[in-house]
Amino acid sequence: MATTLTGGRVVLTGPPGIGKTTLVRKVCEALRSRNVNVQGFYTEEVRQGSHRIGFDVCTLDGRRACLARISRGGNATQQNRSPYQVGQYAVDLDSFEHLALSVLKHQENHNILYVVDEIGKMELFSMAFKKAVQLLYDSSSLPILATLPSPRGRPIEFVEAIRVRADVNVIEVTKSNRDHLLGDILTTLLPGARELDT
Repeated sequence: MATTLTGGRVVLTGPPGIGKTTLVRKVCEALRSRNVNVQGFYTEEVRQGSHRIGFDVCTLDGRRACLARISRGGNATQQNRSPYQVGQYAVDLDSFEHLALSVLKHQENHNILYVVDEIGKMELFSMAFKKAVQLLYDSSSLPILATLPSPRGRPIEFVEAIRVRADVNVIEVTKSNRDHLLGDILTTLLPGARELDT
């Protein structure tokens, strides 16, 4: 029998490499152990030896696809580069949409936790992704666990609109707190979760 969620919404934010995705995966593991249905995706670095060459999107049901790779035209002029480019990375929009959108289909089911890691520059090239995320946030307080990049440089309007929503609990992940946040997140999403951890 599935465990009932509270409809809580948690947004983790922080700089790249701080541990947001690791924390998301720990939350999902803890909730699954309590028979909570989790649906969505997380992003993972792809490395070749010691060098990062890109990112993959990984669904919580075990599928994987390319999100971005180092652009072969990284030294090309701006006019010759992919239109879906973040720094040295070219975003594979078709691959991302094919996989990510399949796990963000909205259902009026409060016993599904939707996981979106992350809502950032690469993912937001997709208008379909933006619409899917907006639908989740606008639908009857569905439980959502998402990650956002830290605000730096020019703000991303879509990201900031989520960050300031009254129905989300924004948690800044830092080196000093990242190992102690699991209980707080579980408590927000699942009644009695902290007691079960002790």
